[in-house]
Amino acid sequence: MLRLIVGLLLAMSVAPAMALDHETIAQLTGGDPDEQHKALDAAAARGDLSAIPFLRDLLADRVKLAGDKAFIVDGDKAVDALERTPAELPTDAEDASTSNSLRLAIEETIALIELASPDRAARLEAVKRLQSAELDESRVALLAIAEQKERDASVRDALRQMRALGELQSADRTQRLSAAQALRTTISGRTREALKTRLATEEDGEVRVALTRSLRNVESSLAIGENLGVVFSGLSLGSILLLAALGLAITYGLMGVINMAHGEMMMIGAYATYVVQNLFRAHLPDYFQWYLAAAAPVAFLVAALVGVAIERTVVRFLYGRALETLLATWGVSLILMQAVRSLFGAQNVQVENPAWMSGRVFVTDNLELPYNRIVILIFSVGVLLLVSFLLARTRLGLFVRAVTQNRGMARCVGVDSARIDTMAFALGSGLAGLAGVALSQVGNVGPDLGQHYIVDSFMVVVLGGVGQLAGAVYAALGLGVAGKILENMAGAVLAEIALLIFIVVFIQKRPQGLFALGGRQAD
Repeated sequence: MLRLIVGLLLAMSVAPAMALDHETIAQLTGGDPDEQHKALDAAAARGDLSAIPFLRDLLADRVKLAGDKAFIVDGDKAVDALERTPAELPTDAEDASTSNSLRLAIEETIALIELASPDRAARLEAVKRLQSAELDESRVALLAIAEQKERDASVRDALRQMRALGELQSADRTQRLSAAQALRTTISGRTREALKTRLATEEDGEVRVALTRSLRNVESSLAIGENLGVVFSGLSLGSILLLAALGLAITYGLMGVINMAHGEMMMIGAYATYVVQNLFRAHLPDYFQWYLAAAAPVAFLVAALVGVAIERTVVRFLYGRALETLLATWGVSLILMQAVRSLFGAQNVQVENPAWMSGRVFVTDNLELPYNRIVILIFSVGVLLLVSFLLARTRLGLFVRAVTQNRGMARCVGVDSARIDTMAFALGSGLAGLAGVALSQVGNVGPDLGQHYIVDSFMVVVLGGVGQLAGAVYAALGLGVAGKILENMAGAVLAEIALLIFIVVFIQKRPQGLFALGGRQAD
């Protein structure tokens, strides 16, 4: 092994850019595992970027052998593996065999070679891909050389942490002690497991102390990351509940209408997003990444129009009759679901995230924040501010509040309460449509989408206080965070049961919810 390491170091020092040759290709495709791994180690030691295309072809099973020659076959075209020039594929050419262990070694070798890439992002990505690799002495030596050559601080730190993980298994006590101390600030699950494993077998007292201290620090940092992740998940869920409940806070909270079809307004908003997405894909492919900017107002308008139709044809005749309204809107929800099934099919439809909403922010090894969740959080805040402004600062909002507080007096001063009811119902339905746009970006879109959120939406409105938007905000975020914390402790089902029990007990003690009652009940 020592001779191999010395050979690798010499290869790196004297032949930094040696090209792929016949001998290396023969070793890689010869079927001898020892020779194959030796060739891969040598390619990694040289930082031979020219070997990467051939290695990827080998991974993709595009390499064929005929005698001592190798060919790359792509469809009906063949090229010489070394010269990359068109070639005639012999009829007796056979596939180059690759075992699972060889494929894994090739992937790790590609990552090691890419440590020599001039592109910083490629080098950093290569380090990430190596995090699950087995770090024997030869690879630790390669990482040490790469670390010495590296000029970028973040890549160098990542390489240092990788090397320290490998040196934990070193026979040299000094290296183990240095590695244990270096890993003290590394926040990753792999580091925690590596420290635990080494601590279980370490006999040197000083190294054991260093391992224990580092393990304690890593576990503490991981716990903080996990807790922050739970809080973010809860806020994300709370923002979705808030979007779903905002419309209900108007139709139920302000108007006193128990609209069981509210969930279907979300479903309509999600399907409107799906239709707009397909229209952009078919007619405006250059602007596809911005289809959500058009989908949001379309979803609002479509859901609002459906809401107007429901209010004018059903709900208007049932004001003041809660049970009949509940049953009638439940029937409407069934009709809407069946209509969507007939129009789009019973299967879920695919709504694609724009590229700028894909991916995530890596805060720590165990804390990742998806872009789509962050965007929905911001979107929820924006919608909340718009609704607050609409109700508090506009003429429509003034009329809605007047009708809510005293319908008779509002009529006496000339407010058309029937028209205000329709507009308020349309607003609540349109907000549910916006919630559907958000939901289409984080989950499946199907005819029963709204059914998953209608109960939670009522819980938010009731807990927050009927007719109180501020209460809906606190209730949505509180239920979201509490639900995620309980889910981590006891599972999803028990968490749901615990929240229901809490709300029932809370409403018994405080029927008006978190905030004082304000609504049509004041009539």
